[in-house]
Amino acid sequence: MADKTQIPDLPRYQNIEEKLLRREKFDEAAFKQMIRSLHLKVTDQRLLILEALHSGKRTHVTAQEVYEIVSEKDSSLGFATVYRFLRKLTEASLVTEVRMGGLPARYEITPKSHHDHLTCTHCGKIVEFENDAIERLQDQIADQFGFKLTSHVLELYGVCSDCQRREGQLARKAKV
Repeated sequence: MADKTQIPDLPRYQNIEEKLLRREKFDEAAFKQMIRSLHLKVTDQRLLILEALHSGKRTHVTAQEVYEIVSEKDSSLGFATVYRFLRKLTEASLVTEVRMGGLPARYEITPKSHHDHLTCTHCGKIVEFENDAIERLQDQIADQFGFKLTSHVLELYGVCSDCQRREGQLARKAKV
C-alpha cells in the first residue's frame, strides 16, 4: 500500500502547457455591484479606488500606489480609507492580495478564472499563469491528506530572466 503522506514530485522537463492571462475588463456598473455586494454605499471614493486597481500601469499594485493614484483625483481621500476598503474587498474575495516576504502586499481585482503567480524576489515582477497539471496535483495532495479544497493561493518565488541576465553581466564585469 502506498504511503498516503507522500507528496508526488512534479514532473521535470516536460512540455507543460502554460499561458499568460489577459486582463478582464470591468466597467462602472461592475464596480458598483462589487460595492453593493459588501452592503456598502456606492461613493465616488470607492469607485476611484476600484478604478485605480483596474486601470493602473501595473496589474498588481500596493495600497500606497492605489492611494497615490486616487489622491491625484481626490485629495480628501486618506490612506487609511484606501487601506480599509482594500481589506474589505480582500475579505470578500473581490480583490486578491499577493504577499512576498516582508514587502508590502500587492492587490489585484480577483479575476473570474483562477490563476497562480510567479514573483521575482529581486525586482518584484509578478507573472500570472494557469497550469492544469498543477491544479490536478493540488487536488491529489488534498485528497491524500483528506482535505476538501475550498480555495487556494499558489505563489512561487524566484529570480526572473531579466534579473538573472543582469546578475550574469555584473558577475562577468567583476571578473574583468
